[in-house]
Amino acid sequence: MQQRIVLIGAGSAQFGFGTLSDIFASKVLEGSEIVLHDINPQALKRTLDAAQAYVDTHALPFTLSATTDRKTALQGANHAIISIEVGNRFELWEEDWMIPLQYGIRQVYGENGGPGGLFHSLRIIPPILDICDDIMAICPEAYVFNFSNPMSRICLTAKRKHSDMRFIGLCHEFASLPQHLPKILGTPWENLFVRAGGLNHFSVVLEARYKDTGRDAYPDIRAKAPDYFERLPDLREHIAQLEREQAGSTPGAEPALRKGASAWPERWLFKIILEKFGYLPITTDSHFGEYIQWAHDVVDHKGILDFYYFYKQRCQIDEARLGPPSKWERVVPIIEGILTDSGQEEMAVNIMNDGFISNLTRDLAVEIPATVDRSGVHGVMLGDFPKGFVGLLNNQAATYDLTAEAILQKSKALALQALLLDPVVHSVRAAEQTLEMMLIRQEKYLGYLK
Repeated sequence: MQQRIVLIGAGSAQFGFGTLSDIFASKVLEGSEIVLHDINPQALKRTLDAAQAYVDTHALPFTLSATTDRKTALQGANHAIISIEVGNRFELWEEDWMIPLQYGIRQVYGENGGPGGLFHSLRIIPPILDICDDIMAICPEAYVFNFSNPMSRICLTAKRKHSDMRFIGLCHEFASLPQHLPKILGTPWENLFVRAGGLNHFSVVLEARYKDTGRDAYPDIRAKAPDYFERLPDLREHIAQLEREQAGSTPGAEPALRKGASAWPERWLFKIILEKFGYLPITTDSHFGEYIQWAHDVVDHKGILDFYYFYKQRCQIDEARLGPPSKWERVVPIIEGILTDSGQEEMAVNIMNDGFISNLTRDLAVEIPATVDRSGVHGVMLGDFPKGFVGLLNNQAATYDLTAEAILQKSKALALQALLLDPVVHSVRAAEQTLEMMLIRQEKYLGYLK
């Protein structure tokens, strides 16, 4: 079905090439026009040249174009897919992480939750709102899919400004479940019915059943998961392989990062949530721990640091290329489901709560299962969440609310309140000093706060 699909941030090799690979593998989307947009003309040209060569070589029925003018790109768009960052991603991320630590705020990662998540939001959400303004002015009926982080705060702020926009956040963290649960339970993924939910990077498995017998699988998960994760090969081998590739060394080389890694990397907090709250997180300590005030005492700090440096090195290699479709990214299957009225269920989308989690505030973007049909993406009602876990989720609600208001009102005072409401922040003085330093260091991006 011919569609106009706009990739915003297409100069990113990981995003541009990965999403194009998925589109090019789609029979439903054959004949569509794919418009690449980025503010970096050199990166944009690289993606366009590689994509056009791939289309030509494989005689694919797609039309490609590219422009640095966003308003031109959005003309007649049916779907817009957003994946952007601002500035030097890792330099700014490290400031988000390390400056609050310098003032004594014990955050464990600094990307999506805690003070780091706030500053990331204050920096990236304004340009995303500018994109949304253009979409609502030019192609208001388009479906808008967001890949950028901090996912929950982006979705909330975008929907607060444009309540009628068809805005859906997508994250592939849920791919961990098909990877691990079949091995834990000794049964194929196709034999499992699984429901999970919460906030982005802060979700748990709520229900798991064996389809063939209807039996509850959670007792087996609670009994078997700890031993499984204790035995799971950790990040050392991935880091070792990366360093061998970079150095051109032999397979027997022993990289420095490989020494002394923990037996259960990045899963000490993960283990406590399973044991004390009774539910299996869908992601690891670095993500989950950003939202919990006592996480700093129990997370696997070395595992988090190993993962960060591994991820940073992987991104800097910039090895992305066009090829087979992704196993885990769901934007193309969702677009296909809308066009074909499929009725399929997706494991996780980020949309406004609207009562889907009944004992969680409605004014919050949640990550929940959804069905897809010709009228769009529809959340699945999950009812009341376990009281302990929903308590952790509700701890984030006021912080997210004030983050959105600080951005929409361009208010430094509200940004400080957002910090003071965050469960990870322990001190008024530390919050004030952190905010002042970040306003100095990132004045280019945060100078709008008055």
